[in-house]
Amino acid sequence: MSDETSAEGGADAATKGNGEDATVPPLIVNAQYIKDLSFEAPNTPAVFTQMQQAQPDITVNVDVQARPLEAPVYEVLLNVRADCKSGETQAFLVELSYGGVFTLNVPQADVHPVLLIECPRLLFPFARQIVSMTTINGGFLPLMLGPIDFASLYQRQLHDAEIARAPAPPAGASSA
Repeated sequence: MSDETSAEGGADAATKGNGEDATVPPLIVNAQYIKDLSFEAPNTPAVFTQMQQAQPDITVNVDVQARPLEAPVYEVLLNVRADCKSGETQAFLVELSYGGVFTLNVPQADVHPVLLIECPRLLFPFARQIVSMTTINGGFLPLMLGPIDFASLYQRQLHDAEIARAPAPPAGASSA
């Protein structure tokens, strides 16, 4: 009986006077899901022989998108596209849009970086596993995506946006 009382007392101690929880986490993952998944291997089985002859070329592109659902809830999509070619022959193409619904309890100034850094960082291991299993199930070796530094990507996007907003030098102006 005393354990129940102390547990209740602990819960009471964690609430504010207005009934709100004082220990609200800054980021809550409400759901994770595959929004879209596509796998194509148009040149199988012939491409398997080609891939034994030479190392394939694999190009991976990752994009992050975020949109508000109903404040403070947001959807974040981690889009991964992996294109594998053996010479000029398409071996496979994987396209994954992996989403998450997040509740943010952070200051408004921090919402954008949390959406584009922390949320995709949490989604990435799951997307990585889905891409790997998809290539295995397609008859290929697992494609193991390397770690992604979402903070650097975010900083680069900010830098690129600043350059795009910078006024163009006047026509005929020379730089010294």
